[in-house]
Amino acid sequence: MGKIFYLPAEWHAQSYIQLTWPHAGTDWNYMLEEVESCFLHLAQEIAARQPLLLVAPEYPKILENVDFRHNIHFIACPTNDTWARDHGFITVLQQNASPLLLDFCFNGWGMKFAACKDNLINMHLHESGVLNGHYVNCRNFVLEGGSIESDGEGTLLTTSTCLLAPNRNDTLCRNEIEQYLKERFNLFQVLWLDYGFLAGDDTDSHIDTLARLCPAHTIVYVQCTDEKDEHYGALHAMEEQLKSFRTLNGDPYRLLPVPLPDAIYDAEGEKLPATYANFLIMNDAVLYPTYAQPEKDKEAAKVLKSAFPDREIIGIDCRALIQQHGSLHCVTMQYPESVCPSL
Repeated sequence: MGKIFYLPAEWHAQSYIQLTWPHAGTDWNYMLEEVESCFLHLAQEIAARQPLLLVAPEYPKILENVDFRHNIHFIACPTNDTWARDHGFITVLQQNASPLLLDFCFNGWGMKFAACKDNLINMHLHESGVLNGHYVNCRNFVLEGGSIESDGEGTLLTTSTCLLAPNRNDTLCRNEIEQYLKERFNLFQVLWLDYGFLAGDDTDSHIDTLARLCPAHTIVYVQCTDEKDEHYGALHAMEEQLKSFRTLNGDPYRLLPVPLPDAIYDAEGEKLPATYANFLIMNDAVLYPTYAQPEKDKEAAKVLKSAFPDREIIGIDCRALIQQHGSLHCVTMQYPESVCPSL
């Protein structure tokens, strides 16, 4: 590419995967056993393949005797919640130089939730020495990892609903935000999705709940085929806009739809934002959320296998995670290979 620095795609060679573990002092307290079971399954699948960077106030008891403990790198620090995708570093790679660890402001998705402790996790990680790279203070700009997708070639995919939302960077207009992103990540184009939402979502429509960049100029996206569903109009408009997007070479993207899961509700009757788009790309596997809906779970796996033919597709039951309005990708953050000092 001839670029001095760039924002790598998620499928770039990785080292750590970060999990910020749930505990009694988080909103998970009322269902801690259930969500820890999900996190344990995640930890097992991650640590079997790559080093697991674990963040929590105390080392989780459920992990004390696991057979993959040798591959866990634990950092103790205070936390508000578990959404590593949004409070974690965003890593930029440089040619012939150390990675840049970009620490953006995380303000609880537009000041909806407390985030004072989570906003300091990156500083704890940097000071611990567990990460190789130069710390870059970007706290004058609010940005969550779940709100952007990169192909590693200079294209970024995002949603206008999120990046232009109140209480994030609302002193800046769309053009100013786009210019900032282009300069910060050395981008050639920003693709703005203007449509699409999931009922029950707290993030103002993060891109990682709706449409994901994949190798070979492919986009996996959520499709709704039921005209009576409340999502149909917005997701159909999103689909049409995706068809209009072009690569830097001027070609249309290969579009692969995953189904919209059947509606899932919490105990109070609120619809929860279940989505198959919230998958994690690893070096040799793709972990994707399942929702005890056999036909749709299998269909999503088939689509993901088409997008990632060289990777194992592994389902993780994420019905617990969506109780707090997130899913699998939301609780993880990958780091490029060069960020781990021992690799």
